[in-house]
Amino acid sequence: MITKYILILLVFVITAFAEAQTPTTDDIKSINEVVTADNVEWGWLNPLRGDKSPAAGKLWGDRTKNEPAGFLVKFNKGFSSPPHIHNITYRGVVIKGLLHNDDENAEKQWLPSGSYWQQPAGEAHITAADGEDNMAFLDIQEGPYLVQPTSEAFDNGERPINVDESNLVWLNANDIEWVSEKSNVETAFLWGSHEKNQLRATLIKLPAGFEGKIKNLSTNFRAVVISGEVTHQFSRKDDENILEPGSYFSAEEKASPLIKTDVETVIYIRSNGDFKVK
Repeated sequence: MITKYILILLVFVITAFAEAQTPTTDDIKSINEVVTADNVEWGWLNPLRGDKSPAAGKLWGDRTKNEPAGFLVKFNKGFSSPPHIHNITYRGVVIKGLLHNDDENAEKQWLPSGSYWQQPAGEAHITAADGEDNMAFLDIQEGPYLVQPTSEAFDNGERPINVDESNLVWLNANDIEWVSEKSNVETAFLWGSHEKNQLRATLIKLPAGFEGKIKNLSTNFRAVVISGEVTHQFSRKDDENILEPGSYFSAEEKASPLIKTDVETVIYIRSNGDFKVK
């Protein structure tokens, strides 16, 4: 009988661990959509704390439901959260200012614009901000996004990552096949898998004066401007949109949005398949 109970407990633990893993696929079909930075819908990241909470701006999905979502977060200078956990894993990219995300006893590692971090579900940490104007983009693959006490901490098998912008590894067109050699576009891989239908995220760096297309070859393609500025059209007959940092666009499968830049621009691209820059 004791052996039977041990086996039941073991199955429960293994099942709970498996369920805690972050989803690696997204079956939602993206559409041709644009959200400019000045049209983002803002609220509070943690409504229970009101204005003591960072502000949160919706880009796609609903972070309060069990679905993938992408959203912006604004922090006041000097903000520092109490130690806490999240029930789900999230990934973040700094857009403005200086952000720190780590164990409460860790020395501050201030991440500037273009830096990347990953916060695993269940791991205790604090988040702090030190710039005059601080904003980040957060990407979740499931929800709802909750803030919970450290007494509920757990280990889901994933590990935190903090990558300063200066430590990103950029590849040029000679190293990757889906970027035209004449474009001078660079790419930095952040997370995910390039296996079929698996989610992955990449930063692309467009040079000043770039004029071309990003052809989407997957069912789910979402992009966020991290720095610089983009002039965007879905086709030459459509209106142009000026996309500043914090702006978002998605594309349906086989769409080829037209992209122009006057300054060097970095874009975060999350997809479940390939795309081509040309």
